[in-house]
Amino acid sequence: MGTNSDASPRYRVSEAATLLGVSDDTVRRWADDGRLALVSAESGPLLVDGAELARVAVENSADAGLERLAGAGRSSARNRFVGLVTGITVDTVMAQVELQAGPFRVVSLMSAEAVRELGLVVGSLAVASVKATTVVVEAPARAESSKVSRG
Repeated sequence: MGTNSDASPRYRVSEAATLLGVSDDTVRRWADDGRLALVSAESGPLLVDGAELARVAVENSADAGLERLAGAGRSSARNRFVGLVTGITVDTVMAQVELQAGPFRVVSLMSAEAVRELGLVVGSLAVASVKATTVVVEAPARAESSKVSRG
């Protein structure tokens, strides 16, 4: 699983806690214990690097209301998994995207162009929608909001 911290989104401690299914205090405690690194914003609160958060999500594999973070998009798919991108392998035409959604690991094959258009990087918040045998990964509008800081 590769990381690219320069391109990874950054999350507030409260957002990181929700994605990991733990309390804000637990995230801070993990930072104090060295399990999770916090980074300083130019001015403002400490943040968690998305790639670092993805690493801990794989270790923790907990789910706590992630659907709320992804926003209330509309889709005919009933099987949606909200989580963090934990790995991306891209060649010239195709890509493999790994998503840790609580205790579930979801892998999607898509075009390399789709990965670029969605702006997916390790640590991105994403939604995997499963319908029949096809898995579609969506980048929720929430990821574009000002709440997610980019390094």
